[in-house]
Amino acid sequence: MINQKIDNVEYLILIAGRKQKDMLLSRICDVDCRIVNTIYGRGSVESNYLLDMLGLVAEENKVIITCLLQKDKTDAIFNMLLNEFSFGHPNTGIAFTLPISGMAF
Repeated sequence: MINQKIDNVEYLILIAGRKQKDMLLSRICDVDCRIVNTIYGRGSVESNYLLDMLGLVAEENKVIITCLLQKDKTDAIFNMLLNEFSFGHPNTGIAFTLPISGMAF
């Protein structure tokens, strides 16, 4: 087994509504993300009948997008999510990165 130290790679996890999937995938690939995975999920939000009738319910169907990216590109990704996809507003999405400090193979 070979252990290799990696300092400049992060793992991005992004959760958003399924309606945004195609545009999100297109934009994160423009920023040079690698090994992109898409997983479908369902949100746990509960609503009542009146809110359903008024259309004020967060989308239940979610997409989880994960990928590897260079550490210096994370600011560009987060700025894009805030400005183009309004991730700063409630019920739009969440994104975070985890550092990758090493790899064994």
